[in-house]
Amino acid sequence: MKEETSTILGLSSAHLVTDIYMTVIPAVLPYLIAHHDLSYFLAGLLVTIYNLASSMTQPLFGWLADTRGFMIPLVLSVTGSAVFISLMGFTDSFPLLALCAGIAALGHGSFHPIGLSCISRFCTDQNRGRMLSYFVVGGNIGFALGPVLAGIALAVAGLQGMALLLLPVLVLVPVLRRIHPDLSSRLNPENEIHTESPHPSHWPFLLLMFASTFRAWGLFGVVAFLPSYMVQLGYPVMSADLSISFMLIGGVIGQIAGGRLSDRYGRKEFVLAALGLSIPCFYGFLLLPGIYSLASLLLFGFWLWSTFSVTVAMSHELLPNNIGLASGSIMGVVVGAGGLGVALNGMLADQSSLLTAMMVLPVTIAVSVILFLVTPYPLKIGRLVAGHLHRHHSI
Repeated sequence: MKEETSTILGLSSAHLVTDIYMTVIPAVLPYLIAHHDLSYFLAGLLVTIYNLASSMTQPLFGWLADTRGFMIPLVLSVTGSAVFISLMGFTDSFPLLALCAGIAALGHGSFHPIGLSCISRFCTDQNRGRMLSYFVVGGNIGFALGPVLAGIALAVAGLQGMALLLLPVLVLVPVLRRIHPDLSSRLNPENEIHTESPHPSHWPFLLLMFASTFRAWGLFGVVAFLPSYMVQLGYPVMSADLSISFMLIGGVIGQIAGGRLSDRYGRKEFVLAALGLSIPCFYGFLLLPGIYSLASLLLFGFWLWSTFSVTVAMSHELLPNNIGLASGSIMGVVVGAGGLGVALNGMLADQSSLLTAMMVLPVTIAVSVILFLVTPYPLKIGRLVAGHLHRHHSI
């Protein structure tokens, strides 16, 4: 039990540090544009290169781990992201900036499927949601910390201050190595979870991916346009940026609660209920005044984020013999594809208004609810009723 706890905490900490670097590039773009005379196109291209390289390679790394036993050590994945993100502060060449972004993204992309495969060794049907929530919530915290730490580093020493971003990984590496000298070497196909899947076909998993993509679209749309919307309402830029962190506070709490609740009441049931509740909460944020609006935003973050670790658990149960591939697809391709949809919301905001674009965002969540509803996945309530009827007839 002590080894299990220390390993899960170590992996969650590693996820936190890894995802810090995911949000550094957007945070430093204003400095890169000002100091290196980058166009907005080239600046945006750096973000695109990072997101696509990370998102699209995650299933590949997962597949290699599942079928070939090939994996990049976790320590190397985290360190690689940190080093190459930091190096972006020491070059004014766009090709080198793009190369650093791409290599850093490979470190990020290789981490998730292997980390989740390691976590899955400690999971059972009774605790999978809770265990995975500990891992995923680490990434949520890192995602929120990235811009803050980047801002501090830039304030201290300008672009060269990005070297300070190596500090989190320097603290983490000894921690990981104390947990296991080579954590990834303990992962092999014989140690993976092999459960009886009621749906051996890949079709239910593909539906799960489509449903999760529409949910990600709604999430990234809110993250992208919430600060601008708050500024339009008259809030200072700093307060508008803090609205994202405020929403993420609800999300962190939701992740932990969602894992536990899904273990108890059923994963599909919980996802449907939580996503359904998130929609009126978002409209409450848009339409209600003052403190009620902020409370609605907090609840929106709680309910929407609470479903993320639960759908990762569902993916593992639908593809029990391909945990790496399932993890890479849900954490990588789905997130990347969902992020691409945000451009459509931007076009709508240009053609109409930002408020209109915000009002439409919950439609993507509603579509995800429909897709989750039709995804073939056993309801826990149905299994309990069936078991009760079976016992009744036996008597």
